[in-house]
Amino acid sequence: MDGGIKIGTIWGIPIRLHGSWFIIFFLVSWSLASGYLPQQYPQLSVPALWLLGALTSLLFAISVVLHELGHSYFALRERVPVRSVTLFIFGGVAHIGKEPSSAGAEFRIAIAGPLTSFFLAGFFGLLWLLDRPLPYLAAPSEWLARINLTLAVFNLIPGFPLDGGRVLRAVIWRLSNDPFKATRWASISGQLVAFGFIGWGIFSIFGGNFFNGLWLIFIGWFLQNAAASTYAQTSMQHALRGVRVSQVMNHNAPIISPDMLVGDLIEQRVLNGGQRAFLVTGCGRENLCGVVTLREMGALPQNRWYTTPVGDVMVPYERLVLVSPDAPLLDALQKMDDADVAQMPVVQGNMVLGILTRDQILRYLRVRAEIGV
Repeated sequence: MDGGIKIGTIWGIPIRLHGSWFIIFFLVSWSLASGYLPQQYPQLSVPALWLLGALTSLLFAISVVLHELGHSYFALRERVPVRSVTLFIFGGVAHIGKEPSSAGAEFRIAIAGPLTSFFLAGFFGLLWLLDRPLPYLAAPSEWLARINLTLAVFNLIPGFPLDGGRVLRAVIWRLSNDPFKATRWASISGQLVAFGFIGWGIFSIFGGNFFNGLWLIFIGWFLQNAAASTYAQTSMQHALRGVRVSQVMNHNAPIISPDMLVGDLIEQRVLNGGQRAFLVTGCGRENLCGVVTLREMGALPQNRWYTTPVGDVMVPYERLVLVSPDAPLLDALQKMDDADVAQMPVVQGNMVLGILTRDQILRYLRVRAEIGV
């Protein structure tokens, strides 16, 4: 969900539309234009019904953005970075840069979204009371009040990663003082809720309501995957607690000269040796002058492999993300995520000591799992 079309920025947070959002926008507009609005305004023409349906659907999308901005506002207050807010087929998501530092922070961030939706439900409900005499405004206001109320209540279901699941995690975290235990139980709750949606969807299909049943199954499938992946991520973080970069890094990182041709590097060290990232030294800097990986080599046209030196395609030292050998491994992994890189040189002062890669971290986790640590 990190991709999508950027439509604006609020509080420094990019607001994006995922491609799947257009599907739900069309479906909501179609449902309003062909079902709800004709019952309220039978005198309207079909184009007018579609226009009013699309505008109401757009206001619903804005409501979802405001729900996610509720989370984002309190995340920023708790010094938790927010990378973006994205609308997609199942609603919206605020991409949080790191986990909250306390149960209280988790609770405040989680509850802010539903409270925002409750506020919007009240706002549109009041608007409905005021504009009932006005044609073409009352029905959209009533529908928006009901859908925001539904959004708030649905998100309070105690199943991770719904807001209610995060509230449940915050409560268990506060009572047990164990964030890993809290996430495990919230994830289990989330998967039970997800299977409940799937079962409800199957029952609906056999009851003749195929579309709603299929939609419930999709929601359940999405929730189950999100809960399981969140638990897996938390388990990984739990396993890496207390581990330092020096315990996982490659102390014998492959080192090459900037004058080596890209074609020779690919032939001799990549295809034959299976290596994927190389430290480049000898560019006038004492130790390290850059890093070259398969990404940079792959971006070079093949007809230039044997005429282009590595120094021309490497990521130069000034753009590298570096890490200390004494840094916590979890912090290093966070730096990789923030910079969208798969490796980081390990340095101490002016000395390069090796390299840390995602593959090494995964290998370390596999070995720990195999020996039961």
